[in-house]
Amino acid sequence: MSDIDVKINQEALFAMQDLLQDQFLPTLEFCLTEFDRLHADLERDFDVNVTDTIRHAHSLKSNAAQFGAESLAQLAREIEHALGQGDSAHALSLKQALPAHISATKEQINKAI
Repeated sequence: MSDIDVKINQEALFAMQDLLQDQFLPTLEFCLTEFDRLHADLERDFDVNVTDTIRHAHSLKSNAAQFGAESLAQLAREIEHALGQGDSAHALSLKQALPAHISATKEQINKAI
């Protein structure tokens, strides 16, 4: 996964750790599983319901940003924006990058903590 440019804001990640204290690891684990769930929801609805797909991308963006996963948040933001602009071809190309980016992001977050 070294060809994927994953950016983790460690300050944001550690700020969440300070904020959540003993609830950090369970909350982080939930967040990481949410990456996968939101991706699955986005995949499921992509060709069926643009409004729901935009909502899934928005939730993925917010979830990723909250734990410092900046590049994943940016990718989700770009998908959300492309869909909002009616550019489904661009959104599709971005969506295809999600599985590898999510996996690499989870790996980098786990290394950081």
